[in-house]
Amino acid sequence: MFHVVLRQSGPEWRAGEPLEAQSGLQEHAVYMDALVEDGFILLGGPIGDRRVVHVVDAASEDDCRARFAADPWSGTHLVVESIDPWEIRLDALGTNL
Repeated sequence: MFHVVLRQSGPEWRAGEPLEAQSGLQEHAVYMDALVEDGFILLGGPIGDRRVVHVVDAASEDDCRARFAADPWSGTHLVVESIDPWEIRLDALGTNL
């Protein structure tokens, strides 16, 4: 089952500073790369200045929350805004997700 996870900047995110200048970036990047390698994150990236969207393959909302809670940036630089199940009905890219 697919879910769309929206995360927004948390209390330790330094607005106006680039991603590369944020504290703990290396640890966060390693963790996120592992989620991609595991097949959990299918798509992801920033939207706007303060939010990030991820499309994930997870059994439940609880599974999503647990995986993102282990991110070194969880609760500090990023907090979960919403998690919604997503049924893909249109796929012009032919990815057959």
